[in-house]
Amino acid sequence: MIFVILQLCDFEPFFLTLFLLTMAIITLTSDWGLSDYYAPAVKGAIYSALPDVNVVDITHNIEPFDVRSAAFIVKNCYKNFPKGTIHILAIDTEESVKNPHVVVKVNDHYFIGTDNYIFSLIIDQDPYEAVIIDIMQDTDYFTFSTRDRFVKVAVMLYNNATLSDIGKPYVLKERIEIKPTYDANSIHGLVNYIDSYENLVTNIPQSLFERIRAGRKFSIKLNYGFYKINAIRNCYQEVPEPSILVALFGTHGFLEIALNQAKAASLLGMDRDSPVDIYFEDEKTVSNSHTLF
Repeated sequence: MIFVILQLCDFEPFFLTLFLLTMAIITLTSDWGLSDYYAPAVKGAIYSALPDVNVVDITHNIEPFDVRSAAFIVKNCYKNFPKGTIHILAIDTEESVKNPHVVVKVNDHYFIGTDNYIFSLIIDQDPYEAVIIDIMQDTDYFTFSTRDRFVKVAVMLYNNATLSDIGKPYVLKERIEIKPTYDANSIHGLVNYIDSYENLVTNIPQSLFERIRAGRKFSIKLNYGFYKINAIRNCYQEVPEPSILVALFGTHGFLEIALNQAKAASLLGMDRDSPVDIYFEDEKTVSNSHTLF
């Protein structure tokens, strides 16, 4: 592929080659942590096969088997990578009849992993192509599929293999979507993700909030109404004190609850799946107080 392009371009062939090589990216997302040998072993296997590829660590700090958090992180960053990027997902990778190894192509990105519902959480409603991997690994050990099988498939994709070269068409498991419930005057959601700052990201999208709100006053109730917020902010520092709760919509497009320079999850006693309820009022004036203490 690169050779053909160079024949068509008479100017700066060296820099064009360098550009094309540096654009090749393989990302890694795992629940391995950084204290074991797993991540460097996989990266070593990739570099041994593809010395010029760029390997990007998205994260290795996912809690063990936490498919949901891994999907949230990958979903909110993969589109920032160039099209053609190959993403290896190493969370709960043991293969079974129920959870096969697959390759998924969506938005011109390739994802390699186990169909443990992680793909359905990443791709949402986007159209996709998927195949079940029919490529044998080169070792007799079946406990390290990421190194021994996923890397092999990634190398094939890098070398312009098609999905049909890798396996037969496959339909992903039914998509699990954790959606809020709502009626004309309320939305009932939950905490879907807690980031490293302990900000609480809910499953309530801005589009739904604005549609149900329709310009009305509202009250966001946390911990079954123990804490209340009555305003949406543009940034965390719009409130001066850590004792003031902040509600805003982040770049991910969902309602987020935070404390300015403090840990909301710990101080509020909230965890993933904790309820977040929003009530909209027609006539009542909601108090503008939303202090923590």
